[in-house]
Amino acid sequence: MSISWFIIITCLIALIQSIIFNKWGLSRVKYQRFFSKEAVFAGEEIEMIDQISNHKLLPIPWLRLESKIDKQLQFLKKQDQEIEIHSEEFHRTLFSLLPFQKITRRHRVRCNKRGYYELKSVSLTIGDVLGLGESFHHVDAVATVIVYPEIIPTDDIPLPSHSWLGEISVRRWIIDDPFIMAGVKKYAYGDPMNSVNWKATARTNSLQVNKRDTTADHELMIYVNFDESEDIWMPIQNMELIEKAISYAASIAHYSISKGIPTGFVCNSYLVEPFRENLDSNIKKPIRIEPKNGTEQLTFIYDTMAKLCMDKSISFNHLLKEELHNRTNNDILIITFIMTESMEESIRILETQGNKVEIMVVDEEIEGEKDEK
Repeated sequence: MSISWFIIITCLIALIQSIIFNKWGLSRVKYQRFFSKEAVFAGEEIEMIDQISNHKLLPIPWLRLESKIDKQLQFLKKQDQEIEIHSEEFHRTLFSLLPFQKITRRHRVRCNKRGYYELKSVSLTIGDVLGLGESFHHVDAVATVIVYPEIIPTDDIPLPSHSWLGEISVRRWIIDDPFIMAGVKKYAYGDPMNSVNWKATARTNSLQVNKRDTTADHELMIYVNFDESEDIWMPIQNMELIEKAISYAASIAHYSISKGIPTGFVCNSYLVEPFRENLDSNIKKPIRIEPKNGTEQLTFIYDTMAKLCMDKSISFNHLLKEELHNRTNNDILIITFIMTESMEESIRILETQGNKVEIMVVDEEIEGEKDEK
């Protein structure tokens, strides 16, 4: 066989294999990805898992996965090529698949910042053995993770009073509830006669009275002010300080609910787009979570805080005026960066309605002093 025929046959084989891989290479290729946990706290590590399988006889010499991933999801083991572009980075992974082979690859990821992260689609690129051609295909591969705010020790929070949370915790247990029975006890001077339990008295031959349980008369409401100035239209400049305020609020909610105190949360931000109601009318509602107790309430507060948009729905002054109709006999903590005359007037009205209001002013000087410590 002459060299010319060898060249012709080789070129023909190369062309045929290129056509085969370009036409059928991506057929019956299945891909999915997911995170090892649905929700974590800021700073924690999770795994992002890629699973790809080839359901045909034709092998795949090389296949490249490429997707955009927010830079706050930091890959710790960079075996694959990663290119940072603006606020996102392209994450690329190379595979080589035999017939009917399935590959699972795990990537360690550190979740650096509070937020809701949704990975939507992946670009698949396949090439032939000789690299003569490539074919592309986009695949929907939704994977989500919720990152809760960082939880800070209460000793590191610049509370308005060192014992403020302790006072709430103590007050939580000192008010008798006339409707809840906790057994009987021996009569003592000062016990009302209408609390005498005559059956227990007859059984013990000594005067016995009903013992009342205590109740949570006070509830804690945590407010976070997203306003940095009185200008509602001014965009947020110091996002790190806002994030710190959200972490403070999450940490205090964690502490108070762990002590059995019904806790709620209010702020003048709004939820990120996938969770907003009335998206067609573009209504951005401020956040209001009424005080409750228990693990479900704490998880709900964490989840809401994770999905807060770094923006304002209404001014905090307007929000406080709306709250005047809703709050009586609450412990209220306002975490804010500014104090205005309108806010002070609303706070005075809240106090006349039986609320105990404390103010935590967060500024860069306080944060700088805490960092030095």
